[in-house]
Amino acid sequence: MTILIDPGHGRNTAGKRSPDGRFLEYRFNRQVSNLIVADLLDKGHDARLIVPEETDIPLLERCNRANAIAYTEGINKTILVSIHANAFGDGHEWTKPSGWSVYTSKGRTKSDNLATCLAEAAKKYLPNMKLRADFSDGDVDYEESFFILRRTLCPAVLTENGFYTNEDDLRFMESQTGIRAIADLHVEGITEYLLSF
Repeated sequence: MTILIDPGHGRNTAGKRSPDGRFLEYRFNRQVSNLIVADLLDKGHDARLIVPEETDIPLLERCNRANAIAYTEGINKTILVSIHANAFGDGHEWTKPSGWSVYTSKGRTKSDNLATCLAEAAKKYLPNMKLRADFSDGDVDYEESFFILRRTLCPAVLTENGFYTNEDDLRFMESQTGIRAIADLHVEGITEYLLSF
């Protein structure tokens, strides 16, 4: 199985920073993504960053990169996980919403199983963070028409790893403990998903 990790956004993406400007989402996404890839490689898996650049790569190009790999390795032998951090409001004030969540495209897909594995790992590694969920269709993930989810050929999920507009979430997300825990939950969730093959 080939595991593609997509670190969301880039240093030139407008906004995407905490209200005080100290936290930059693109940097966080890359810290977490790099740890995930390194840990999966250490475990003997084929794991790759689809965006090694720090600049923001357009979503169509991200999908094209993922799809090119999926064509080569096999659509059913490739998965994609897009790493993000969440925000609420206009970005200029601290807000109350908090927590971790996972998204898939709309409808029943193989991505749902990957999302469930990641959510189970999040319960273990983020015991003090709210786990946000939408059980309206019988599983934990939110379903959205995000471009990266609907335009990739392989199973794909997007995780939102805390709110950088919430001061409590942000303290955790900025800490080495938090970054490590968020990376670990992805590694464990992905590993559990792979056991089903």
